[in-house]
Amino acid sequence: MYKSLVNFINKLESAGELIRISTPVSSELEIAEITDRMVKTEGGGKALLFENTDKGFPVLTNLYGSDRRMAMALGVERLEDISERFNTLIGTVTSPKENLVDKLRLLPLLGEASKWFPRKKKGRGECQQVVLEGEEAKLSLLPILKCWPHDGGRFVTLPMVHTADPERGIRNVGMYRMQVFDDHTTGMHWHRHKTGARHYEGYKAQGRRMPVSVAIGGDPVYAYSATAPVPDGIDEYLLAGLLRGKPVKLVKCITNDIYVPEDCDFVIEGYVDTAEEKVLEGDFGDHTGFYSLTDYYPKFHITAITYRRDAIYPATIVGIPPQEDVYIAMATERIFLAPIRLVMQPEVEDMYMPAAGTQHNITIISMRQLYERQASKVALGLWGAGQMMFNKYLLLTPASTNIRSEEDMAWLMRNCDLCKSLIRSEGIYDVLDHATATCGFGGKIALDLTNVVEHEQKITFDSKILPEGIVADTTLLEKWGVLLLFAENDLAIDMAELAKVSNCNFIAIFDTRAQNLCREELLWLGAANTEPTRDITLHDSTLTIDARPKHPNASDENPSRWPNIVTADEATIRLVDSRWAEYGIREFVSSPSERYSSLKLSEGAQWSE
Repeated sequence: MYKSLVNFINKLESAGELIRISTPVSSELEIAEITDRMVKTEGGGKALLFENTDKGFPVLTNLYGSDRRMAMALGVERLEDISERFNTLIGTVTSPKENLVDKLRLLPLLGEASKWFPRKKKGRGECQQVVLEGEEAKLSLLPILKCWPHDGGRFVTLPMVHTADPERGIRNVGMYRMQVFDDHTTGMHWHRHKTGARHYEGYKAQGRRMPVSVAIGGDPVYAYSATAPVPDGIDEYLLAGLLRGKPVKLVKCITNDIYVPEDCDFVIEGYVDTAEEKVLEGDFGDHTGFYSLTDYYPKFHITAITYRRDAIYPATIVGIPPQEDVYIAMATERIFLAPIRLVMQPEVEDMYMPAAGTQHNITIISMRQLYERQASKVALGLWGAGQMMFNKYLLLTPASTNIRSEEDMAWLMRNCDLCKSLIRSEGIYDVLDHATATCGFGGKIALDLTNVVEHEQKITFDSKILPEGIVADTTLLEKWGVLLLFAENDLAIDMAELAKVSNCNFIAIFDTRAQNLCREELLWLGAANTEPTRDITLHDSTLTIDARPKHPNASDENPSRWPNIVTADEATIRLVDSRWAEYGIREFVSSPSERYSSLKLSEGAQWSE
């Protein structure tokens, strides 16, 4: 694998996957706008190395933002190689061993596995070639990005946050955004469901200060491993060692006892005082495509910053999909499919998380069905397993289905019998979900599409009985069985009456501001803006979906706040337009934010009327 981030950058460049930008650029808004344009080009564009930033250190963005670069980051030719490797490994370990010879065949595998475990190294690492302690350790030295105009400040977006269980000492490496408050403190965005938050509560119960160290850069497999849904108690650097085929070498930090990869680019050391009141963090333009609004989180105090002399600062931006996290999710689908089969659901054949679902809203599964209504068992099992508990909409299809095929999925959606297919439940949500009235909890829907047969009834649509003020779009009606409607957000609608305008399976109504969006963008918006218990109802055999924004506090079922979508401001768009030729990117790319600006409900991060 890669000896350093510089080594990975050289590989990207030799493969034609990198653009160097030598003109001076600002880490406040400008880099993010350029990156957003690039990642939304066909195939994810190229990685971008900004060599001349306002903070001195180069900045690398979009390093994971394509199938090819994601595969390169994990050391394979194609992402499918990952799943084949894991299937072979798990199959070898779990297959019956009937005699001594079969058991002895495992010995080479066990010897190989010993190379995956992280190893501690004496002395200092390359990440500690320059050491700044105390007052000299200033965050303002680093090119930390401000990505969107209504963000609460600059945010570290690719941090590998190292903590340890206060009782067992087991390490956790997670990726939690960090808002810069001043030169020596940041927020620590530990969601209540995450391991870092559990460690924090453990230290708080013991009345102890919590050591924390944050690594940035190094072999790109490190950051991937920090995002991966590794079971609690399993070292992320064991996964990294398995993926890279050699151990991660760790060195002790300067001002605490935490160990970090010796070849990373930056390390920010410090602590969280668990006796200290939590502080207001946010707003932040998040991976959902909406701002996650202010809330209270622990404060991280910095005691040292160390870095390598050739350090490069890697960063990602998140916002309206697609972004880099889409390609990270693709790798996760392949890596964790075999463990899902082994530990939770052996029926599962394939798993797909469309970009429109922003990792947790939409998941499609193909499965082997051995008995009636087996899909219910699979759905409920997945909703109770690890990060799949955050899933909101789940589609379960036959094993023969190509779940990435538009033709296969359209046929199933058009022909399914919703009276038999619909599975409802309630459960845990990602706390970033803005549509639910209860933070972190809401309704869930699964569609059992495992026994769909050809629908003989012709789909009809009667525009004459469409209520006044509603505009219809029938482009998805015949193929997908989906009728799209658009209406003003404050228009009161009787959904039971609305269901009578067509005998199709699905009727989805959006705000008129969304009329210019394509199918994938409407899917993103609809999944984000709906809570199944409140917004989705079955009338006879038609499912109606109210995907319009919900007025905050209009009823007990509505959330108390509603965020705006994430877009660049006009000044930044015009700046990047005017400087595009200077960047050396051959073909001009217009700002995606211009396409989405019509969706804004007001100025600012939060909808205010």
